[in-house]
Amino acid sequence: MKRRYVSIWFPHLIVNWMQRNKPALTNKAFVITKSVHGKMVVVAANRIAKDAGIVNGISVADASALAHDLLTFNEEPNKPQALLHGMAIWLIRYTPLAGVSLPDGLTLDISGCAHLWGGEANYVASIRKRFADFGYHTRIAVADTIAATWGIVRYSKEDVNIIPIGEQTNALLPFPVAALQLNAETMERLVKLGLSKISNIINIKAATLRRRFGSELLHKLGLALGNEEDFFEPVIPAIAYRQMLPCMSVVLDAQGIQTALKILLQKICTQLCSDQKGLRNAVFTCYKSDRKICSLQIQTHRASNNSQHLFKLFEDKISSLSPEPGIELFVLEATTTEALTAQQDQFFYTDLNSNNAAVALLLDRIGGKIGNQNIYRFQQSEDYWPERSFKPANILDPFTENTQISTKPRPIQLLTKPASIAVTAPVPDYPPMNFRYKGKLHKIIKTDGPERIEQVWWIQEGAHRDYYVVEDEEGLRYWLFRLGHYSSNSTYQWYLHGFFA
Repeated sequence: MKRRYVSIWFPHLIVNWMQRNKPALTNKAFVITKSVHGKMVVVAANRIAKDAGIVNGISVADASALAHDLLTFNEEPNKPQALLHGMAIWLIRYTPLAGVSLPDGLTLDISGCAHLWGGEANYVASIRKRFADFGYHTRIAVADTIAATWGIVRYSKEDVNIIPIGEQTNALLPFPVAALQLNAETMERLVKLGLSKISNIINIKAATLRRRFGSELLHKLGLALGNEEDFFEPVIPAIAYRQMLPCMSVVLDAQGIQTALKILLQKICTQLCSDQKGLRNAVFTCYKSDRKICSLQIQTHRASNNSQHLFKLFEDKISSLSPEPGIELFVLEATTTEALTAQQDQFFYTDLNSNNAAVALLLDRIGGKIGNQNIYRFQQSEDYWPERSFKPANILDPFTENTQISTKPRPIQLLTKPASIAVTAPVPDYPPMNFRYKGKLHKIIKTDGPERIEQVWWIQEGAHRDYYVVEDEEGLRYWLFRLGHYSSNSTYQWYLHGFFA
């Protein structure tokens, strides 16, 4: 597919912004000023001020003499970049690749986008109308190269220039060499030699141009003509799996949102299937007519390209979207993807472990309702110390073989922090006879132990533990331990650490 680019130039960017945000300035002369070598000069002026003879570079004192009741505003150095960045974000509804071209322009990669508006002419007309409604005057050029659009949009006398595919060379010929974005020294040398237009240098041999003007001129010319590859940085990085759905009329209800989402999911899942991939994270973004954005995000436990399942994950969240005053563009992005290969069915038995696809789908639905952060799973760890004998695991990671070191029984429930208890036990190292936990006395009928567990000195220092499995008169089984050696001065302490089934 042939790449096509758009340059949008805002000749009066800050002036238009001032008029948009301060309607009281509409019928008044005003200028934007900044300090240059200690003197305040004009850097931008509105139409009324220009009609009075004020031009850029004139001192504020001279400008005030030309226009009665002239209003002056100090330049905000970062304002143009902030405005252009916001505009580039807004233009995502026209193309996923929009970037800032300082100090007063934007660059768009519109490859494969214009047909959604019925062609490049309608596409450009729609952009210009929207910016005009916002109060901005624009000039736009469309061509095969970024550099060509930059020069044409700034040096053409027309507000709109759509250059046919492959015709950028002929389109650039009448323009001055400044349209190539050359440095001041190179342009001055060209003009002195009478080579003020691109048509004057287009047929000169490359070796001659390099010898007389250096490599910059050839590089800039190559970028404009398409002989060298050019790049720009989008405000939102390119995503391989992104689908867009512009709306001919704004969407105002949940049913319209669901319809758009189904269409986009079908498209992106078809794309993922062809690449044998599935998504793990996806973002569904709605661009509204008031320039506001709302979005939904989902996560899956296993890579998926099942459009029906993914729709179910989004469906529960659609009610949280507020479509007013109307959504005009929907964008679906698979922000995280993974390879997804088909698995052979097993005819004679079913694997009911965590790899079961139905389990993954169920966990996605549950996670969508209560949040994935509320679903936990742990695996055994090769450590004797009870608090370190398990570790967090991905909810759908395959089960590993039993890595527990000890062959002794372990409780089904382990307290996060051992609970201190009062114990009656014969001395010196006999099993306990009874213990009191949460105010209730438990008489011990059966015991097994002790099992001594020592600290691992390179991880943590401290006393050892002597564990007992005990059963009380009600048949309930507990895991108790004494911390440290028995001593006559009772410096040791007993704890309850877990419960058996």
